[in-house]
Amino acid sequence: MRASRLLSTLLLLQTRGRLTAQQIADELEVSVRTVYRDIEALSASGVPVYADRGPTGGFALLDGYRTSLTGLTTDEAAALFLNGSGATAGDLGLGPTLEAARLKLLAALPAEQRSMAGRIQERVHVDAPGWFRDPEAPPHLDAVAGALWEQRRIWMRYRKWDRTLVERTVDPLGLVLKGTAWYLVARGRSRVNGYRISRVEELTVLDETFERPGDFDLRRYWLEWSDRLQQTLYSGGFATVRLSPRAASLWWMLGPVAERARRESGAPDPELDGWTRVVLPIETFEHARIDLGRFGPDVEVLDPPDLRALMRAQVEETLRRYLAP
Repeated sequence: MRASRLLSTLLLLQTRGRLTAQQIADELEVSVRTVYRDIEALSASGVPVYADRGPTGGFALLDGYRTSLTGLTTDEAAALFLNGSGATAGDLGLGPTLEAARLKLLAALPAEQRSMAGRIQERVHVDAPGWFRDPEAPPHLDAVAGALWEQRRIWMRYRKWDRTLVERTVDPLGLVLKGTAWYLVARGRSRVNGYRISRVEELTVLDETFERPGDFDLRRYWLEWSDRLQQTLYSGGFATVRLSPRAASLWWMLGPVAERARRESGAPDPELDGWTRVVLPIETFEHARIDLGRFGPDVEVLDPPDLRALMRAQVEETLRRYLAP
């Protein structure tokens, strides 16, 4: 246990720089006295750790000191930080590299921890894509990834969601795997935007390089961009619908926005034979017609009147087709 804590202390100092005893204690959930003892043990073992006194002081490693515990190469260490499944690494051409990194990491672990890691691999498997959805395999993903690593501009012909075709010259800043779809986050002339790589019809990696903005945070940008995209998609207003118990149990099929609306609508109404009233954000009437039509008689649109009339016309047309000889 103490060996693990000493290693954690060393890695904290190596990755974060100067830290006070209280900061280390808070991070490792131990007492300040324990931190002092561990620092002494590291120093006695030959680790060049020193202390600065005063209000801005703390413990730090001698400049330039780095510990190499696993023998990982730069590419192998980068592959570990993909933080996803082997399939994700494979999509970016890093599958063998990730496996080599895992083997080196296992070899560096003490016997007890190596045994635990082996048991986890034997007993836990992560299969990220949802049921009945094949992962996208966009043909330009390799080229985009290469441009991203080398910080080279790309030119692309891109088909937008409304099917219009545009040309863009952009600086690739990041890749995001959302469910089974890959997205490129890139900076154009005026702003940063997200592009679904499967919609890239032509792509050329240019010889021009670019400077990556030092303050760009991919995770923060993606959260903000996806939130804006969701608000744009659901700009068609709201529909009030009634769900039968059967429809309520299958409502997750419409995605997280619909499911959240159902949860926020409260419990089923006993006076309505267990049916639930839901106020649902919609993209357009046409999207709502297709989505709600999947539930047949288990969903009734109450409002707006135009959408209710559209659903009625769909039912009448369906009935005519089935009554025809």
